[in-house]
Order: sequence, then structure tokens, then C-alpha cells
Amino acid sequence: MTQTSAVPKQLYAVSLASDDIAGQRRFYEAWGWQALPYSNDDYVAFQLEGAIVAFVRKALLAEEAAPGADAPAALAWNGVTLAVNLPARDQVDPVWRSAVAAGARAVGEPVDRPWGGRSGYVADPEGNRWEIAWVPPM
Repeated sequence: MTQTSAVPKQLYAVSLASDDIAGQRRFYEAWGWQALPYSNDDYVAFQLEGAIVAFVRKALLAEEAAPGADAPAALAWNGVTLAVNLPARDQVDPVWRSAVAAGARAVGEPVDRPWGGRSGYVADPEGNRWEIAWVPPM
């Protein structure tokens, strides 16, 4: 049997530090997402198509992933965006509006992008940026 040490090309989960797990759970449940049954006071996770997005109490995640590092400022953009891709261009605006109606902060209204798609940005209560997008077939 051959062993390999190559890193698989599969995204399993994205974990984001959180100061308010219960608040994040309420916010994403308002988007229509269902928390996974093993979620608790320190961790809430949602199974998306293809990967899990999880919110982990900031101190716990820092202990594992960034020992000794300074935490990003509260509500500051950390340079990371997450995206949902919709099947049609005309779905971007209503889904973006639904995200805002569910409590997301509007960051950038949907516009046609130079790369051929359409997208807009929102932020969750802790500043995590989401791109609501339609990406044309490449």
C-alpha cells in the first residue's frame, strides 16, 4: 500500500472566532440554516453544501490555532470573505435583501462585477463578510 502526504483538495470546515456563540446561532438560524446537533455554548456549526461553517468561542480557537497571537479587533474586517454562489443572476438581489432583513449589515449592495458575475456583501453581527454572488459558468 502506498502512503501519501499530499494535502487533500477538499475543504471540510471553516472555523471563525466568536465572542457571542448564542448570537451567531440566532443570526444564522434567521438565515434559515440549522445548527448541527453537536453545537453547544462554545461552538455552533452549520452544514453547508460541501463544507461546515463553525463559530468557536474566540479564546478556545485562539488556544488551538493562534497561541500567543493578538486577536483581531472586534467587528474589524480580518481580510477574509466567505461566499455563497446562487444558480442565477436574478437571485442575487433578493437573497442579499433577505440576508439584510435577517440582521446582516449591508456592506456593499449587489452590482455587476468586471469578472462577469453579480454580487453584494453583507457582514454578520461579528463583522464576518459574506459575498452573496452569482458566478457565471467559467
